[in-house]
Amino acid sequence: MNVPFLQKCRHIEHASRNNNDEENTLIITTSGDENSSSSTSGSATFFRTCLNGLNALSGVGILSIPYALASGGWLSIILLFAIAMAAFYSGILMKRCMDSNHNIKTYPEIGHLAFGNLGRTAVSLSMYTELYLVATGFLILEGDNLDNLFPNTEIMGSIIGGKKLFVVVVGIIIMPTVWLDDLSLLSYVSGSGVVASGVIVVAVFVTGVVDESVGFREKGRVVDLGGTPTAVSLYAFCYCAHPVFPSLYNSIKDKKQFSKVLLVCFVLSTAAYAFMAIIGYLMFGSKVESQITLNLPKNKITSQIAIYTTLLNPIAKYALMVTPITNALKSLLPPQHMNNRFITISISTALVFSTVAVAVAVPFFGSLTSLVGAFLSVTASIIMPCACYLKISGTYKELGFETVAIVTIILIGVVIGVFGTYNALAEIINQL
Repeated sequence: MNVPFLQKCRHIEHASRNNNDEENTLIITTSGDENSSSSTSGSATFFRTCLNGLNALSGVGILSIPYALASGGWLSIILLFAIAMAAFYSGILMKRCMDSNHNIKTYPEIGHLAFGNLGRTAVSLSMYTELYLVATGFLILEGDNLDNLFPNTEIMGSIIGGKKLFVVVVGIIIMPTVWLDDLSLLSYVSGSGVVASGVIVVAVFVTGVVDESVGFREKGRVVDLGGTPTAVSLYAFCYCAHPVFPSLYNSIKDKKQFSKVLLVCFVLSTAAYAFMAIIGYLMFGSKVESQITLNLPKNKITSQIAIYTTLLNPIAKYALMVTPITNALKSLLPPQHMNNRFITISISTALVFSTVAVAVAVPFFGSLTSLVGAFLSVTASIIMPCACYLKISGTYKELGFETVAIVTIILIGVVIGVFGTYNALAEIINQL
């Protein structure tokens, strides 16, 4: 999942406190937005909302986008733009759903309005699963890059070492952050998504310019049909910010400008992704790794800037990713135990242990993000918004151009999801 920048950030836990109404969303807000989640009239300006939207679309996808292009070949970049347009359009459809009912505050509420409790459950499950796997991906990313910086590291002989050792170490380091009740301090760091992505892109580009051993000399392949499912899945992973859109919509002062906010955010983020994909593929060709930082020469200052920026953000963002999951799990506790500090810390700790275990067992960043993109991002960011809009608006009753277009997008999304998920699972199984 792409994760968030800005001055004052915080985690908004938005839920009607009924047992069936639990949902938590990550959103970056400014101090003037404190009541935006409980009022139909927000106070955020157009500019601030654009920054918040860019934060939501800026994340670890920037590291794997060159690998995605290398997997599908040069022509597959057309698919990046196609997915960006589909994701933008589905965002517009979400806006229309919220325009129809100003009581909607969260994505699961859109699902509930469309399909009742089943819709709410489906949206919530996809969101929480995505957050869980993205947090796991953070650990794998940390392990890969630390092992690249400090190869052949091990303790207790050869019992544990390399990537697995670093995944465990990072898990221990981030453990106290999930025990915090106030995540505002971490939000300052984790809110630097746009800055971090910009720094990484510039650092990689400068490395290619100044390092003669790298350069931009690789030609690459025009197209690779065998790698296209991986490419499409990774492209979709870059646009999985839709669960944040309802909070953005409710935070902006002028709701009529939200479509323009989405347009600005998608154009700028897609331009950054495309630029990173092109320069990364030109620099390393088919040898580009699932994280481009693993290809960078470690002795160059620009490479070190990119690598250490990559390492810093996930450590701060991890707690923000898993907090919605822990809050949902806590809501299942009997009322008398909900505020029991020992129990809540135990839940958070168990969650961290589980992600560490998954990261150690399946340490394949490219394949995992591909799975998230195909199975969850396509579902939550393309298929569900389209399906919800058809049901809420009643458009499905008329066979017009828009209905045909939306149904076509849904069908293409299903095909991408099925083939992408199969391909990602096959890759993971083959690497085990």
